[in-house]
Amino acid sequence: MNYREDYSYRNGPQKLYPEQTTDVGSFPPNAFGLYDMHGNVWEWCSDRWHNSYNGAPTDGSSWETSSDNSRVQRGGSWFSSAVFCRSAYRSMNSVGYSLRDSGFRVAVASVSSPS
Repeated sequence: MNYREDYSYRNGPQKLYPEQTTDVGSFPPNAFGLYDMHGNVWEWCSDRWHNSYNGAPTDGSSWETSSDNSRVQRGGSWFSSAVFCRSAYRSMNSVGYSLRDSGFRVAVASVSSPS
């Protein structure tokens, strides 16, 4: 993953730190065949920010109920220490926030048509 070299994770090995985003596919895919799920850029999620998962939807839908207009970000970035480059770690920022270490992932879901 592309993360900030001067903050290694659990005394892990030092690595090349390009100090910028990298092309998709610059690192090997994970066990599911997905590329660049950690590091590179913080990825915006459609969920609104909540302090916990109490009351979260269980059907996979976006969590849109909240008076807080901030959105969840996941995955860390090239400017983050490795400990933040995990899908389990989440951050939040207001909708108008933008920096060069934030982006989004386009996801496409196929829907089968009724027979």
